[in-house]
Amino acid sequence: MNFNGKKVLVAGVARSGISAAVLLKKLGADVTVSDSKTEAQIGDDVKYLKENNIVLRLGKNPDDIVLKQDLIVLSPGIPCDLPFVLAAEKGGVPVWSEIELGYRLSPCEIIAVTGTNGKTTTTSLVGEIFGNFAKNVAVVGNIGIPFTEKVLGLDRESFAVAEISSFQLEKIVDFKPHISAVLNITPDHLNRHKTLENYISAKMRIFENQDFNDFLILNYDDLVCRKMADYAKCKVLYFANTNSLEKLGLYEGIYSDGTGIFVKYGEYNQKVIDISKLKILGQHNIENAMAAVGISIVGGVPIDIITETLKNFRAVEHRIEYVTTINDIEFYNDSKGTNPDAAIKAVEAMRRPICLIGGGYDKKSDFDEWIKSFDGKVKYLAVIGEVSDKIINTAEKYGFKNYEKADSLETAVKMCFENAERGDCVLLSPACASWDMFESYEQRGTLFKQFVIDLGR
Repeated sequence: MNFNGKKVLVAGVARSGISAAVLLKKLGADVTVSDSKTEAQIGDDVKYLKENNIVLRLGKNPDDIVLKQDLIVLSPGIPCDLPFVLAAEKGGVPVWSEIELGYRLSPCEIIAVTGTNGKTTTTSLVGEIFGNFAKNVAVVGNIGIPFTEKVLGLDRESFAVAEISSFQLEKIVDFKPHISAVLNITPDHLNRHKTLENYISAKMRIFENQDFNDFLILNYDDLVCRKMADYAKCKVLYFANTNSLEKLGLYEGIYSDGTGIFVKYGEYNQKVIDISKLKILGQHNIENAMAAVGISIVGGVPIDIITETLKNFRAVEHRIEYVTTINDIEFYNDSKGTNPDAAIKAVEAMRRPICLIGGGYDKKSDFDEWIKSFDGKVKYLAVIGEVSDKIINTAEKYGFKNYEKADSLETAVKMCFENAERGDCVLLSPACASWDMFESYEQRGTLFKQFVIDLGR
């Protein structure tokens, strides 16, 4: 699509919206950026947009101008059922997500990873594997780097490795990765998607445009993911926890018997790595590693490169990230554990008794399974955020009494340290989003690490 002279509205002054707006301006579009926030609320980004000669409409919705546009690009945080979005679609104005725009401009193969949990770790790992294989690899998407920020630096020999959220998938049109992966599905973001079925449907869009030349990597042990193969028009490769693919009725795939990760695909029928040589903790990270192996194998990466990268890969920031040890008490930052299932995996990964920090913004999640996972693992819980009472009521329901409500994250860190003994660990794994108290999970995790470091001074 030629954007020269086109009128484009970019909705949302977040990083992806700013990136899309600046890119479109470079391509000759007449760009307007809208946001319900005021100029004062947005801050320094306003100056940057003005310097790039982008028109700003702030502090209100752009209802009166949408039908004058040739295209609308939605930032992921903008709900798709807002009146101006519905009016645009009814009036025949195309509405794209930022990754759709990136896809339209990309000259290279795209690898796209989605799922409820493990997206960032898997995307980062795949990015490192392909980075050791190819000359130019861009790791983009929901991982924090907009696709549109990197796309002009790509060529036909490059690879774009993208973490993709359900929000980003809602407004794709032609988006078509060469390799996609769905890692797992558990209830999340129901405050936006309303039902689990809607959430699953959004996730499945990652492979809806793929054909027989493309690949889909699926988690066989997740029944929802397994059934997705019925709707795929591309080649499907499963990963599974098993010591025999054949007993599952599979004749190729990636699998783990608990001691190693193995591949059976094409010319390969061998061990990729011993589990003991992985530096990332937890069963969920074995699954993330298997998914990365599957993506890399079908992407043509030699096994020796995959193995060596797996040996050296460490946890990504904010995902079961080791911070420090004080008085034989280990501290872990899992601020990216923004839903109960992710937080359960963090609890299961710990090898010491846990003093846990949980709570935050209410995404209408159910905390029963999270509380039940505490048994024999969590000795103390400090609760923060707007969902505190809901968590406390669930804890009481299951007889977990050793909790306290904290008025801030800093207070929660101090409370956990006071309740921890030598040989314990303190874990921030909130099971909730961060938006009630922080700008992002990254800010929450960074502050947690600072508060921990302050304890040791």
